[in-house]
Amino acid sequence: MKKILLIATGGTIASKRTENGLMPLILSEELLDYVPAAREFCEVEALQLLNLDSTNITPEHWIMMANAIEARYDSFDGFVICHGTDTMAFTAAGLSYLIQNSPKPIVLTGAQKPIDMENTDARINLLDSLRYACCGKAHDVSIVFGGKVIAGTRARKMRAKSYSAFDSINFPHLASIQDEQIVHYITSECSGRPAFYHELNSRVFLLKLIPGLSPELLTLIEDSYDAFIIEGFGVGGLPDNGEKGFLRAVERLVERGKIVVMATQVVHEGSDMTVYEVGHLAKKKGLMECRDMTLEAAVAKLMWILAQTSDLDRIRAMFNTTIRYDLLFT
Repeated sequence: MKKILLIATGGTIASKRTENGLMPLILSEELLDYVPAAREFCEVEALQLLNLDSTNITPEHWIMMANAIEARYDSFDGFVICHGTDTMAFTAAGLSYLIQNSPKPIVLTGAQKPIDMENTDARINLLDSLRYACCGKAHDVSIVFGGKVIAGTRARKMRAKSYSAFDSINFPHLASIQDEQIVHYITSECSGRPAFYHELNSRVFLLKLIPGLSPELLTLIEDSYDAFIIEGFGVGGLPDNGEKGFLRAVERLVERGKIVVMATQVVHEGSDMTVYEVGHLAKKKGLMECRDMTLEAAVAKLMWILAQTSDLDRIRAMFNTTIRYDLLFT
């Protein structure tokens, strides 16, 4: 029987109603009391690491989670992290870079309704996650939610309330879970020891363009950040209004040694800055490009890379290197 560590961090799954709304109050051992069927297929130990609404989760907490797993890695066959849904995709991406090439599965899950409610998705999500963590084909970081298994670098919360909250963006689901059966769609080999990393540089800024936005914003904040991701329109491009436009503002950032990455506001199919002049001209200024990466993965990957190096060529090479399915088109 596989031995699984359940790491509780709070979130809706662990919440109770208060006069101010839902608040994480249910502890890790109590979560297990709601899924007694888990004892039929695995041995579970519980660790209460945090008890936060995921709105309050930061990159420092991702490091705490990775460190907790590293310290206990040899004692367990798999790990399940209970987490709030709102920033779960960011945490999954962050852990995908902090813990690489893990032969043991690291599964994130949560719920849209608390586990103590009569009608909730929490119990089935937790059971599915524990079952997947026991699967011999499972490895590395993933999200199990709503019967879907999604690579940690490819998840996004797409629905605010319904049980099918998460989708895999620009990449197929790894597997599905239904009626206690796991159907694998994508399998790969993973062996040896994982690589654990212990630092992130959170000086990464994400800017969403809107028509008429002033590029002076970049000037005001350029000293506070080392990297800028600009979420542009369509397949990716910058408004060009001459000397005071975004092209010149971005060129100044690049000249100062800042990392600037072009992304797209369109969820599916990714960016391609070579299609239109507004993208082609921007690419000439030295911008990098997300292509088919999710924004969550791009943010977390830059935080991880910038903690490893400040060399611009190495940063570019690392960003364009595929890690755990995060990038298909380079």
